Amino acid sequence: MKKKHRWWKILLALLGAVVIAFGGYLIYLFSAYHRMADDLPLTAKHEQTGELQTGKTYTAQTYNIGYGSYPPSYSFFMDGGKYSRAYSKKAVNASLDGIIKTTETDAPDIAFFQEVDWDGDRSQHVNEVTKLENAFKGTHTAVYGPNYDSPYLFYPFTDPIGKAKSGLVTLVSAGVTSARRYKLPIDNGLGRFIDLDRAFTATKVRVEGGKTLQLINIHMSAFTKKREVQQAQFDTLFAYIKKAYASGDYVIVAGDYNHTPLPDTPKIFGTSSKPQTWTHPFPHDQLPKGFYMPTMGLAEAKVPSARGLDKPYSAKSFVTLIDGFILSPNITAHTVAVTDTGFEYSDHNPVRLTFTLNK
Repeated sequence: MKKKHRWWKILLALLGAVVIAFGGYLIYLFSAYHRMADDLPLTAKHEQTGELQTGKTYTAQTYNIGYGSYPPSYSFFMDGGKYSRAYSKKAVNASLDGIIKTTETDAPDIAFFQEVDWDGDRSQHVNEVTKLENAFKGTHTAVYGPNYDSPYLFYPFTDPIGKAKSGLVTLVSAGVTSARRYKLPIDNGLGRFIDLDRAFTATKVRVEGGKTLQLINIHMSAFTKKREVQQAQFDTLFAYIKKAYASGDYVIVAGDYNHTPLPDTPKIFGTSSKPQTWTHPFPHDQLPKGFYMPTMGLAEAKVPSARGLDKPYSAKSFVTLIDGFILSPNITAHTVAVTDTGFEYSDHNPVRLTFTLNK
């Protein structure tokens, strides 16, 4: 009888320890969580001295690099897959080398990168920002804007994703006059710990004749189930670009919208129509007057820009298109295409645009 009583005491003590540990973690999580400042000035590095010309054709690329942690064999726990962290530091560097090589081959005058980790448990603490900046330091001005600075997430319990400082990198082969970070609306409930902070960066670039091109780099919420949050993010973005164009600027928005700009993507890509939180239709009808998203030829080419991470990549994987560009009325798009990397270096393929700033 005494032995049985002793076991109950041990079990209660263990249960109490678990409750105290979990309570302590919740206190840490809520106290450590913070949103980064709105209207935050950003610093340009490796400054170029030139300016862009009107009437000349340029190339832009947008590429969500998945913090260098998603080779074809990888699956991600939040999509129903297996892993939470990159395989190794060597694997992250190998993916980054491939991303840089792909970008060099596409040879963009302007490059937008999303999910670039400055420091993170999930990306094995590789400074991806510096690696990208240095790869193009002789030809491109670089601007990094933080998207989120996440506290340690003890989930999944067997291999926690940990802490992450991640953001957006914009490169341009011209001089920059200023750059700023603007926060986006997010879920104010418990969902904020999963979908993290959100922002876009606005980089102002010199154009001949004293004009300005604003480069907007954005990565919108993926895993929130609250459609009102996604709508509020679009409202904020659209209000900003409408004002920028009204002031006389050229505007290019590029990034991962976690919305599909093409109609009937399951039919186009021959994949399941199972709805995802990141596959809602893009709201073309809400764009400010004259703004447009060039999509010509994308449906016919049938090259996706993103894959599902519920399992390793294969011919049967869920794929879609959620990345691209939004242009102001004073910019003419000539071509837009997805560069097919076979998802070798990320769960995304880069999208490439050729365009002209109208005189």
